[in-house]
Amino acid sequence: MKLYYTPHTCSFAPHIVLRELGIDAELRRVRIGPDPIVVADGRDFRELSPLGYVPLLELDDGRILHEGVAIVQYLADQHPGSDLAPPPGSFERIELQQWLTFISSELHKLFSPWLFHPEYGDAPGAVARERLQPRLAYVDRHLAQNAYVLGKTFSIADAYLYTIAGWARALKMDLHPYPALDAYLDRIGQRDSVRDALRREREDARVQPEPASA
Repeated sequence: MKLYYTPHTCSFAPHIVLRELGIDAELRRVRIGPDPIVVADGRDFRELSPLGYVPLLELDDGRILHEGVAIVQYLADQHPGSDLAPPPGSFERIELQQWLTFISSELHKLFSPWLFHPEYGDAPGAVARERLQPRLAYVDRHLAQNAYVLGKTFSIADAYLYTIAGWARALKMDLHPYPALDAYLDRIGQRDSVRDALRREREDARVQPEPASA
């Protein structure tokens, strides 16, 4: 199994899930941009992902999954004893999908232009900061009453929320208005899976340095 990823992007969520499951997938770093390449061999990443986006999961039989929300659910469903996702068809599973959809459509899409497209100038950041406030407040209220997104148990939704909400810190957003979220990020950041995923990505960067741009 291979995970195609780029550091500091949403591909960190499936990497966390892989570590939670104890799966030592091969990491294949991608340099994203107008001409995305697989760093290890210089392959054009669009041969695998026509849009050039990470994450992408290549299974041992060669089948490919992309879109992080699909990948994390697939991984959890292949290991039902992990409790990383409620059983398919259950009401709790629909709650999980509700949260995954919220994180994707209401948080991820607002952070992305701000974080990954500096060529757009300051406008995306100003708009994102304003629109994120009520959404982060909603998450904060939920986490004030729940240790994890689904209540008492860590799930794939936490891997995704930690990854995306963590961008607020990278962008130096003031999280004082969201104390429960701030504490949650600290707590999830101490999980072995998160620490191990960070360590492995740093090791990969040392072993396979970025090639010079053309």
